[in-house]
Amino acid sequence: MAGAVDDLKLLGAWYSPYVLRVRLALSIKGISYEYAEEDLQHKSELLLRSNPVHNKVPVLIHGGNPVCESLVILQYIDEAFGGAGPPLLPADPYERAVARFWAAFIEDTLVKAMNQASWSKTEGEKVEGNKQATAALNTLEAALRDISKGKPFFGGDSAGYVDIVLGGLLAGVRAMEAMLGVKAFDPVTMPLLAAWADHFGALDEVVAVMPDVSRLVELFMTMHAQIAAEAATAN
Repeated sequence: MAGAVDDLKLLGAWYSPYVLRVRLALSIKGISYEYAEEDLQHKSELLLRSNPVHNKVPVLIHGGNPVCESLVILQYIDEAFGGAGPPLLPADPYERAVARFWAAFIEDTLVKAMNQASWSKTEGEKVEGNKQATAALNTLEAALRDISKGKPFFGGDSAGYVDIVLGGLLAGVRAMEAMLGVKAFDPVTMPLLAAWADHFGALDEVVAVMPDVSRLVELFMTMHAQIAAEAATAN
């Protein structure tokens, strides 16, 4: 293990896809760490002190130094623990740039669309969000075909940076699929992404840190009920 529990600590929330990204990276690289669950309604002094700009999780504290924002943390893990497990980013500069591009696409385009589809207060906004999310997933399907070159992951034979960035969404996607009875990664129209989700989700390192989908369903149902109540009150 590259990181010892006494000098590496992750502040997180079990349901956060951004926190899950970091847990996936640490698990895949085989790095030991201490995990501290945050109550985001009553944030700890450590969280507020470690991330004074956004007051958000995840925060990775290494040797007393905090690192914030999931994409930044993933790159930090890859650089700080280069001797542990498989590399997350490719060694080739161009391939690294490509990986960063698709990670940014997932963050800026797919996540935004999925949030609109899932959490908007009006049906019109949800429909538009679904349309944008489907378009983004179709773009990722083509990217996976080009990048993987017939291998199971964006990282090739093993899961890497882009796989982890997308994989952080997988538990939430599975929960929404269970609630709505639809497949986000349609095996007919998105066969590569559907196979990717199965391969990635089956990795032992992934299974070890994935949150319970039924617990996520309960949380999402509560959140949807709150949104519906707020919308009704507004009308």
